[in-house]
Parts: sequence; structure tokens; C-alpha cells
Amino acid sequence: MSGFIEQQRFMCAIGGMQTVVAIPRAVPILHSGPGCGVMVSGFFDRAKGYAGGNTAPCSNFTEREVVFGGEEKLETLIRNTYKVLDTDLQVVLTGCTSAIVGDDAGQVAKRFAEEGKPIVYVDTPGFKCSNFEAHSLIVNAVIDQYVDRYAYNHTEKDPGLVNLFATIPYQDPFWKGNLEEFKRIFQGIGLRVNLLFGPHSGGVEEWKSIPQAGFNVLVSPWYGLPIVEHLEEKYGQPFYHFPYLPIGGNETTRFLRGLAEFARTQGVDLPKERVEGFVAQEEKVFYEELDSLATFLLEFRYGLPNFVHVLHDASYIIGISKFLLHETGIVPKEQFVTDNVPEEYHEGIRAEMAKISDKKTIPVFFQPDAGAAQQQIREASYPGRGLIIGGGWDKQLAKDKQYDFLSASLPSPYRLVMTTGYAGYKGGLRLIEDIYGKVLDTYN
Repeated sequence: MSGFIEQQRFMCAIGGMQTVVAIPRAVPILHSGPGCGVMVSGFFDRAKGYAGGNTAPCSNFTEREVVFGGEEKLETLIRNTYKVLDTDLQVVLTGCTSAIVGDDAGQVAKRFAEEGKPIVYVDTPGFKCSNFEAHSLIVNAVIDQYVDRYAYNHTEKDPGLVNLFATIPYQDPFWKGNLEEFKRIFQGIGLRVNLLFGPHSGGVEEWKSIPQAGFNVLVSPWYGLPIVEHLEEKYGQPFYHFPYLPIGGNETTRFLRGLAEFARTQGVDLPKERVEGFVAQEEKVFYEELDSLATFLLEFRYGLPNFVHVLHDASYIIGISKFLLHETGIVPKEQFVTDNVPEEYHEGIRAEMAKISDKKTIPVFFQPDAGAAQQQIREASYPGRGLIIGGGWDKQLAKDKQYDFLSASLPSPYRLVMTTGYAGYKGGLRLIEDIYGKVLDTYN
């Protein structure tokens, strides 16, 4: 291998600034070159938030700062940011150049914290890790440097309140819709939830109540694990881990029943009748829609996709594969995990994929080089009509293979996503709409 990868679908560590942007009225302050914010803005697109993307305050690190250091410039930037922007939280993030020259940005931020400012510092040079890992670094830094100082209560627990860590803002194009659906189904079974991110959260006021939660919920095969492990050690909060995005009737019901059982072990009063009543009502609505789809599926059975390749992060790969195989009959073929998963998590993800079917083996490849993944798809051949679920780069591949195509991961220049989500009962129906809507578009 040359060491280069094609069509990278994640970012360097400073891409984690979008985690900050997703907190209402929080602002990332970049101690980096001017190109970093522009690069992040270009990759995520339509992701400005309150003060993100190429509008984020930046120290604009130049050759002068490389020679003489940029701490004084950063201090001026932070002080002026307070004058210009009305914000609840500031998070200083470092880029490669400031880290290489050894600027102590943390000490600069600390001086403002000592003045009573709600400010956090995180070391995020691009060479350190990907934005998937930086997400955990940033959340933990906010917990340690902000929540610890301003939390309402560090010791008293509210058993019915949980903290949710389920999706990386903006890296997941459907993060807002997914979080909204999670909040709805959590409340449906009798839990209250701190979403922490997005318009349905309470902003920094919600972050202050993190220590009071009875337990944490992680919906992810690997990213976010450092957060819930840190909270378990710091505040004694156990966590319920569901290792993929639950999509549709089967998996959302499995998720909720597991969550309810875990909550009961933590002393939460969740009557089984309420949980099962909510599940029964949601399944009724979900499967009623699938029943009404039966005539359509029967009529078009020879003109619908019967197999799929997915290029996405591990959580979506597992969730989509389970959903499509068991609830639509579309068979997953080669699946490509593009989020550069650390080696220690590969075995667990493969094991989860192996559980999907005892009759079929679904090949899964950990391939951050999406160009190489595309080449494997080009060389594969199966009878029937194919479907590719991936990012905008995969549209031409689908056209070349005469497959249907659904844009569902970054980069996504051919689709506008606002509040759409694929999680939960509603998300499963939306995914079916999107897939078969694309198919119907091909008929004249």
C-alpha cells in the first residue's frame, strides 16, 4: 500500500469542532491555521450552527506564529470573542501547527476559566486521531472542565433520568432526526433523557444535570465508549450499551426491552405494562404500514432491489443490514465500514454482523479507503437488481453498475437532510420510503 486513501469519509481531530457546534449556544475557538475551519465547513456542508464552519473564531496561525508562538494572539481572540458573540460555552481546539510549535493553549484557556468564564480546552491536532475519536475527547473535556464546575448536583441521582450518547453530530447526516426519535421512544416507556446536542436538548443547562442521571445509554459499536466509561468512573454511573443503530420494528423493540430491563436493575420504576403497551402501539403502527406495502411489493417484486452494498460507519452498517434483511427482504452483500475503526473493536463488530443471519454470511470489510471499497463492488456480480447506500461519491458507481442509489452518508451533496432520521420505528419507515422512492423514480 502507498499509505494514501481515496474518498476519505471522516475527518481529522479538529473536525470534532462540530460536536461543539451541536451544543446550543456553544462556540468552538480554533487555534489553528485559517484553512482548518474552511475545510471542516466544506466537508460537512450546511453545518454552521450558532458559530461553526468557516464562521468559527480562529487565531489564523501563520508563519509569524510558527516562529514567535501564538499564545498572545489566542488570548486576544478569546477576549474579543466574548465581546462579539453572546455564548454560553467556549471550547478552544488546537490545530496541527499550534501543537507542533508547542503553544500552551490550555494555560491560556485556564486564565479565562479562573476569571469565571465557561471555557474548555481540548488538544485536537489533526494528526492525533479522527473526528470520531475527537468527539469523545471533546465531550469528556466539557464534562471535566465545565460540568464539574457548574453541575447542579454531583452526588444525588435521579433514577428516571438518563444521558444519551448515540450519534456524532454532523458526521451523521441524520443526527437531529435520530435524537428526536430517541427522545420520543425514551419518553414513551417512561424515561427522561438528556440529549445534550441539537434543538431538542436544553443546551448547557442540560449538560449541568449530567451527574444526576441514574445511568447512561450508548448506541454505538465503538465511538463514544470512552465517554460512558469515563462517566462510570467519575460519577459512578453504569451504562447500557446497544452496539448499533436500531432501525425499524424488530430492532427498536429489542432496544427498548433491553433498555427497560437495564433501567429496572438500576432501581427505575418502569412498569412492564407501560413498556409493552408502548411497544405494542408502535409496532401496530409500523407493521400496519408494512402490510399496506405488501401489494406494492408483490406487484413490483421483479423490479425491486434484492441485494445491497452499504458504505457507512459501523453503527449504520449493522443497523441497516439487520433491517433490510429481516424487514424488507433485501439481502446485504459486501458491506464496507468506512469510519476507520480501531483494531480492538473489529472482532466485536464482526461478531454482531454474524448474528444477523444463521443462514447467510454477510461479508464485512473495514475499509477507510472508499476508493478500494468501490473497486470491490465494481468487481462483484450478482443476479437481480442491486442497491448502493453510501455517500455522494458512490452515485456514479451505482450508475455504472445500473444499481439504485441512496445517499445516506457523508459527503452528501445530492441530498438535503434537515430533520430526517433513520433511528427507531419512524426511521425504519422513512428508510423504506427513501429506498423505494428512488426505485420508483426509475420507472417512466
